[in-house]
Formats: sequence, C-alpha cells, structure tokens
Amino acid sequence: MRKINQKFIYFFLSVFAFIINGGSLAAERIYETVAGDVEFSQVLALDWRESDEKIFYGSDSLQFGELWLPDSALPSKGLIVFVHGGCWLNEFDITHTYPLSSALAEAGYTVWSLEYRRVGDENGGWPGTYEDIQAGLSHIDELRRFGVSIENVVLMGHSAGGHLALLAGSYKDEAVLALNAVVGLGAITNLVSYADGNNSCEIATPMFIGGSYAEKTNDYAKANPVNYAMHPQTFLLHGELDSIVPIEQSSVKGATVKILPQTNHFDWIHPGSAAFRTVLTLLQELL
Repeated sequence: MRKINQKFIYFFLSVFAFIINGGSLAAERIYETVAGDVEFSQVLALDWRESDEKIFYGSDSLQFGELWLPDSALPSKGLIVFVHGGCWLNEFDITHTYPLSSALAEAGYTVWSLEYRRVGDENGGWPGTYEDIQAGLSHIDELRRFGVSIENVVLMGHSAGGHLALLAGSYKDEAVLALNAVVGLGAITNLVSYADGNNSCEIATPMFIGGSYAEKTNDYAKANPVNYAMHPQTFLLHGELDSIVPIEQSSVKGATVKILPQTNHFDWIHPGSAAFRTVLTLLQELL
C-alpha cells in the first residue's frame, strides 16, 4: 500500500506540473530541488532515462549523438544540440549529462547530445575533437527521419563543451547562421588565459592543443573563440562561485552575459538547481 500511495502522489504532482506548464512536464518537479554550489558527485548521483536513439555521425565508435525526444504528446518546443564538458579529456564522457538531457526532454525539448573523441582517444584533441562537433552539428538533417523538426535550434555546451559550441557557432556558414542561438554554460572562452591557470581543468589545455602557447601559437589562435565574431545570438551563463572556469572567461565581445549568484560550475547541469531553471527560462525566450 505504501508503494501505491507514493506512485499516486508522484502521478498527481506530474499531472499538476503538466497543467501549470502549458502541457509539458516541469523538470524541476522530477528532480529534487537543490541549493547552489552543486558538486560533481551530486550530478553523478542523479537518475535519468535512456535516450530514444543513438545515431552515428562518423565511422569512429565515439562519433555519435544520443537523441532524447520529449515525453509530451505535444510538439517539441525546439531542438537543442548539446555538447558535454569534461576538460576535453576522455576521462569524462557523455554519461554525466544524461540527467540534463532527460530533464530537457521532460521539459518539452528535443535533445541531440553529442559524444566525440577527446584527449586520450585516437585523433582526439585539436583539431579532431572540434571536427567531431562540426560533423555532429551538420548531421542534424538526419534527425528528420525520427520526426524531429530542425526549424528552431539552439547550440548549447557546458565548460569545455561550451568552448566547442562557441567555436562552432562563430563560423558564418549557412547552417550555423540558421541557429536561433548559441549558449555557453560556464564556458571556456579564452584558451590562452585559461592555459595560464593551474586547476585540474586548466592544466588540460596544453594537452588538448598538443603543446604550450609558445609551442603551438597558431593552433591556440585557431581554437580560441575570442578571436572570432560570435554568433549574433550568443549567451554566456556563468556562476559567481565557479571554481573550474574563472568568471573572467565570461567576458566576450558580442555575447550577452548573465552571472548567477551562489552558483558554481556544476549547477548548470543539475536539473534541480536554480541555474537549470535559468536555462529553461532562456530557452523559452529563444525557441
């Protein structure tokens, strides 16, 4: 009887959330609300639902994207192409953002989340890692086979994934210009200044590029988002307490910046956080 009551309560809350949010389930009703300053371990402890499809955009086993379709019977609110972070290292893969993708789908969005070759993988690092993001982004036409509309698309990335998303969004080809917006969550925007730091992610920058700035000056220039004009609709969301990517990384010409107080680096990918609700609010404006 206790289990039945719990299921009934969950069903009631889900229906209530569905009604007050105009027919889409609210992600914050599914994931328990948490205070700011989220730790990575809290993200890893979350549950998620399996993606609906795993689709390869290249021949390598790591060149794939996972597709989450909205739970609601209503049309999708739009497509989010998401690039996970993890210091460009193969120690961190797509799985730690499964809860985020699940929550975005439960909030009514279609999610095309990209896996890619990283430092430690064959052909990972610069430029292979970035070429994978370009290939995954150009593959969204194939999503039509699964009933996905690509009329309204936001490219979004977290941390090192934010770096890759911003770089991909800076190029002025037709597909990129068709994006509604590019969104960086705690994104790395300046590789040169970031490589000067000494935290666990900053010291991975030379590994990603393949050497120090003095050794690889041209590659740093090519891989650095601040050297390019941003997509005309670029948004940077950054936490005031970010200890992984310094807040100075949010200062980029042409981008709209929002700094959230009491917010650290991993708040953005925890669906129970205030930071995630800020992401949902922005997406509602963009799509």
